[in-house]
Amino acid sequence: MNVGSSSGASTRQLSSEENDRLPEGGTAAGDAPAAASGRHGGARPHGDPRRPDRTAADSHDDIQVRGARENNLTGISLDIPKRRLTVFTGVSGSGKSSLVFDTIAAESRRLINETYTAFIQGFMPSLNRPDVDALHNLSAAIIVDQERMGANARSTVGTATDTYTMLRIVFSRIGTPHVGPAYAFSFNTPQGMCPACEGLGMITDIDVGELVDRDLSLNEGAIKVPGFGVDTWYWQVMANSGFYDPAVKLKDFTPQQWEDFLHRPSTKVRVGTSNLTYEGLAVRVRRQYLGKDRESMKGQAREFADRAVKLTGCPDCGGTRLNEAARSAKIEGLSIAECSAMQINDLAEFVRKISDPAIKPVLENLRSTLDSLVEIGLGYLSLDRESGTLSGGEAQRVKMVRHLTSSLTDVTYVFDEPTAGLHPHDIQRMNGLLLQLRDKGNTVLVVEHKPEMIGIADHVVDLGPGAGSAGGRLCYTGDLEGLRASGTLTGRYLDHRVGLRESFRGPTGWLPIRGATLHNLRGVDADIPLGVLTVVTGVAGSGKSSLIHGYVSGREGVVVADQSPIRGSRRSNPATYTGLLDPIRTAFAKANKVKPALFSANSEGACPACKGIGLIYTDLAMMAGVATVCEECEGRRFTPEVLSYTLRGKNISEVLEMPVAEAAEFFTTGPAQAVLGRLTAVGLGYLGLGQPLTTLSGGERQRLKLAVNMARNGTTYVLDEPTTGLHLADVDHLLGLLDRLVDDGNTVIVIEHHQAVMAHADWIIDLGPGAGHDGGRVVFSGTPAELVDGGTSLTAVHLRDYVGRA
Repeated sequence: MNVGSSSGASTRQLSSEENDRLPEGGTAAGDAPAAASGRHGGARPHGDPRRPDRTAADSHDDIQVRGARENNLTGISLDIPKRRLTVFTGVSGSGKSSLVFDTIAAESRRLINETYTAFIQGFMPSLNRPDVDALHNLSAAIIVDQERMGANARSTVGTATDTYTMLRIVFSRIGTPHVGPAYAFSFNTPQGMCPACEGLGMITDIDVGELVDRDLSLNEGAIKVPGFGVDTWYWQVMANSGFYDPAVKLKDFTPQQWEDFLHRPSTKVRVGTSNLTYEGLAVRVRRQYLGKDRESMKGQAREFADRAVKLTGCPDCGGTRLNEAARSAKIEGLSIAECSAMQINDLAEFVRKISDPAIKPVLENLRSTLDSLVEIGLGYLSLDRESGTLSGGEAQRVKMVRHLTSSLTDVTYVFDEPTAGLHPHDIQRMNGLLLQLRDKGNTVLVVEHKPEMIGIADHVVDLGPGAGSAGGRLCYTGDLEGLRASGTLTGRYLDHRVGLRESFRGPTGWLPIRGATLHNLRGVDADIPLGVLTVVTGVAGSGKSSLIHGYVSGREGVVVADQSPIRGSRRSNPATYTGLLDPIRTAFAKANKVKPALFSANSEGACPACKGIGLIYTDLAMMAGVATVCEECEGRRFTPEVLSYTLRGKNISEVLEMPVAEAAEFFTTGPAQAVLGRLTAVGLGYLGLGQPLTTLSGGERQRLKLAVNMARNGTTYVLDEPTTGLHLADVDHLLGLLDRLVDDGNTVIVIEHHQAVMAHADWIIDLGPGAGHDGGRVVFSGTPAELVDGGTSLTAVHLRDYVGRA
């Protein structure tokens, strides 16, 4: 078997005799890999009783992948050892996720779904079989990814981890006074929820300042609500109601007039010869806007609702979500609401003091789960924290906790960059947890770039050599030492270190922050240098994002490139988002002497069958909807007439299928080349121009936003963990890009944990010393050299170790 072949040709298993002739440690692509047979699963001592040596005869001890062609995979075949920790490496877009998530995990999920009855399957998402010749020896796959946990306001860290459920049981048994069973402490049941806010902890209210301008009269247009302009129907009812003079400025209204103007309930009034219904402005706005789904509003109405309709803490329950009875029960003087609001590390200490034989099993489970949350670096969170407010990395770690205490074994856990958002200090703890999962007899598959995590792998699969069409091949499979000697890009960069600058750029000025108190910040004073590269660091939860996003991001001239989703439909893609489609359409129109609108899938040129999406979405009522390629345009999105027009031999659909790097060679001048150059500079050369934005990772979204905004000089750029999703080699390219931005006269502020970025900075602001209430202080501000020479923080310790090996 030629593992790494891109032909997808037939394969055969190596015989035991052939395996015995293979070298130790794995191979680069093109050779017969020992590790792929499962014989050498990584750097481990022979004779370890927990992880016994295996032979080629143990055919069921490998996940066998044959001819994988999903996305850009080129028909690769390989064996992945089971009950081992395998790390998948390679540059962004090399095919790691296509192999791990879209092939192995997807087929496992699909096969499990097929075990359900047809009726049950009707309520489940429709999963297509991955493009692969064969997959053997799969086990049940559990995906622990960085997808945010949704915006359900009723989901919290406590409910997501079942810790709140266990806490409810504890309070229902030993809380005094006795209130009732566990559901009496649930904010999601009528028995426990606050009746005023229905268990949400927040109520929707109107910001009066967005309704009116009190310096004007009604005649002068004081009402700012859409549809209430001077002489409109609603305006005339109010102006002629007789409750106040429309010529008087609102600020001069008497208290009674102001009350009538805003809050008077529905009242019959006579205007001229008609009997009409009058409502106070706030009453009518509440009825019109608070009862509607915000997402269904459009245009001015949506903009107004976003400004004027605000969520405020419920005054009845104080934001705790619970009714008075649930809040009255106490343990050691604390209510369940007060326990939920505590930092998890403090709550863990509190629960350890509780002792009652009647609830011993529940207490043990609760302590174990809380300790796991602390161990995984989430001790700074609280159980009442809404799940939707967690970052991708935090959400992934919360999901992980649910599996650490699971009784399941011999399953496959799939992780997507579990080090995202983690300080080097926290990565060590994450490594321990992954090894803990493996040692329980599970298969752990990790897509990762950080050398600290690659270093603990039993087995490494390196894909590449490039991205997109230049990737999708198996470059190496084997153990860690074999990777170092393989000559692949990952192997060459594994021990690469960025050294400190020989000279640091001096500030051109300072951006002052005084008395910052957002979240856990403790009256922080900080001066951020302008005209240089500043890295803000500290352990997860130390206050980095609170400081920068809370006190820098909103200032004039500041561009924020973060990983948040880009608002848009499934029609949106890099070409539309960057404005690149406009010069492309113009070029096609000019070459063919037709209208530019023809070359937009959202306009005249769209396929009428699929309306320019390329897919037909079918609603199957009670069954899951399905998407099929449009038969009319075969997924090309445009009408036959439009596809008949070409530009240098390519039609518009073929151009939109091009990756950025190929398009840069096709459009060599003009505005298109400028945009493509910026996309290439931020490391997105592998992205397809027409790839839906909904398919991009957080790191890709961030780099796309940076590409859109990097044409401006004299700007302050704020980047939030830009190394997320970047290969070790790509980090060097990122540092070059950051230097270019600074050298062009910009200020660059980066929230980052990667030591390479810290070492390359001109200035470091380190927050801590810990997380949550143990953080929120500036523990260092100065050059990286000063931090390495005399710093005592966790960041200083890890950076000192990093540059010491540079």
